[in-house]
Amino acid sequence: MIDPVLIAIPLFVLLISVELFLTVKLKYEAYTKSDTFGSLSMGVGSVLVGGATKIIVFAAYSFVYQYRLFSFEMNLPFIVLLFLLDDFCYYWFHRLSHSSRFLWASHSIHHSSKKYNLSTAIRQTWTGDLTGAFLFWILLPFIGFSPEWVMTMKAISLIYQFWIHTELISKLPSWYEFLFNTPSHHRVHHATQVNYLDRNHAGVLIIWDKLFGTFVPEVEKPIYGLVTNIKTFNPFKIAFAEWKLVFEDFKKKIPLTVKLKYLFMPPGWSHDNSRKTSAQMREE
Repeated sequence: MIDPVLIAIPLFVLLISVELFLTVKLKYEAYTKSDTFGSLSMGVGSVLVGGATKIIVFAAYSFVYQYRLFSFEMNLPFIVLLFLLDDFCYYWFHRLSHSSRFLWASHSIHHSSKKYNLSTAIRQTWTGDLTGAFLFWILLPFIGFSPEWVMTMKAISLIYQFWIHTELISKLPSWYEFLFNTPSHHRVHHATQVNYLDRNHAGVLIIWDKLFGTFVPEVEKPIYGLVTNIKTFNPFKIAFAEWKLVFEDFKKKIPLTVKLKYLFMPPGWSHDNSRKTSAQMREE
C-alpha cells in the first residue's frame, strides 16, 4: 500500500517554495532559516518513524478487521461515510490531544513553532502512533472498513490540512468557511491567546467544532506557539521537549496518584496551582 502522503511530498515542497517566494516579495517575514529547519527536520523524522509505526498500525487494524461486523464494498456512498467517520474520529483525537497531557506530549510538537506557514504543517510528532493515537480509529475496521481504506482516508485528511497552515489566505467564501476547516479557522487553533486556546480542532469539516462547542472565529491577530515556548530548533529536543517535562514532574516527591495526574490531566495542570490549564486561564 502506497502512502498518499509520500506521493504528496513533491507538492508540499512546491507550495512551500511558492509561499516563501510570495512572502519575500511582500516583505513579510513568515519564514526564518532556523524555524524552517526545525519544522522540516521534524517532518523528515516523522516520515521515517512513520514508515515503521505504520506496520504496527496496519497490523492492529487488520487484527480487528477479522472480527468486523460488516464487509463494505467501497462504492461512493461508503467512501463518503468513511470520510465522515474518519473526520469525526480525527476531531475527538485532536480535541483529547489538547485535554490529556499524555497525548499532548506528542501533539505539542506541531504547536511549537512561533511561525505559521506551510512548513509548520510538516512539523509533526515522532511519537504519536507509539503512544496509541491510531486507536481513535480502531472502530472503523471493526465496523467493516478495510485497513487500507482507513489508513488512506487518514492520509487524505492529513494532506488536506497542509494548505490551511498559511497567513496568505485571509477568508474564503462564507459557505466554505461555514462547512470546512480553513486557514482562518486553523490560525485560531495555533494561537496562544487565552480565548483561542484549545479551539477549532477540526480536520476537514469545521462542523464538529460547531456541534460540540469548541468553535471560535478568528477576530484578533493570532500569536503563535506554545503558552510557554521551547527555545530550541534542534529536532531531537523539539520531539521530546514535553516528554522531558513530564519526566521532571514524575521525579517530584509526590504520591503516585498525583504523578499520574501529571500524565493524564490537561496540559498545565499542577497539584500546587503553580501552573494553569487553559480552562483555568479562561475562568480567570
